[in-house]
Amino acid sequence: MNATIRALALAGSGLLLMIAAGCTVRPMLAEYTPGAAGQEAAAELHSVSVAPVSTRFAQQVRNHLVFLLHGGASEPAKPDYKLDLTISRGVGSSVQIQRGSENEPTAGTVTLTGRYRITDSVTGKEVGNGTQRVYAFFDRPPQEFAVLRAQRDAEDRAARELAEFIHLAVAQDLARLDVR
Repeated sequence: MNATIRALALAGSGLLLMIAAGCTVRPMLAEYTPGAAGQEAAAELHSVSVAPVSTRFAQQVRNHLVFLLHGGASEPAKPDYKLDLTISRGVGSSVQIQRGSENEPTAGTVTLTGRYRITDSVTGKEVGNGTQRVYAFFDRPPQEFAVLRAQRDAEDRAARELAEFIHLAVAQDLARLDVR
C-alpha cells in the first residue's frame, strides 16, 4: 500500500513538472516582441509587393494576402521582392439526388488553385515559387440566385484560405534565403 501511494505521488509529480515545463508566465495583455530573427522575417514580408490580378476571385486572394503581408498598411514604394499570382477556379457538383425524372446537384465545390512566383526586385532572380490548392463546399438549393450567392460565398472563403496558405509559403521561401 505504501509503495502504491509513493508510485502515484511520484507519477503525479512527474506529470505536474511536465505541465509546468510547457507553461510560460507573461501578463495576458502584454505586448509580444519577437526576437531579432522574428523581426527580420516580418521586415522581409513587409517588403513584398503583390502584382495586380484581373479576376474577382483572384482579387479576393490578393487583397487578403496584401493585408496579411502588411498588416493593413500600404504596400512599400520600393519593395525588395515582387510576388506574381496566377489564380484559377473550378466549380463542380459533388452530390446528386433524383428529383422527378432528372438528377439535380445538391452540393457544389469551388476549387481555387494559386500559383505564385517571388522575384528579387533588383536582380530579377526567382527567389521562390509554388502552388497551393483550396476546396470550399456549398449547398445548391433549388433557387438559382441562392446557388449563385452560395457559390460566391464559397469562393470568398476559399480565397481567404488560399491567401493564408500562400502567405505561409512565401514566409518559408524567404526564410530559406536567410539560411543560405
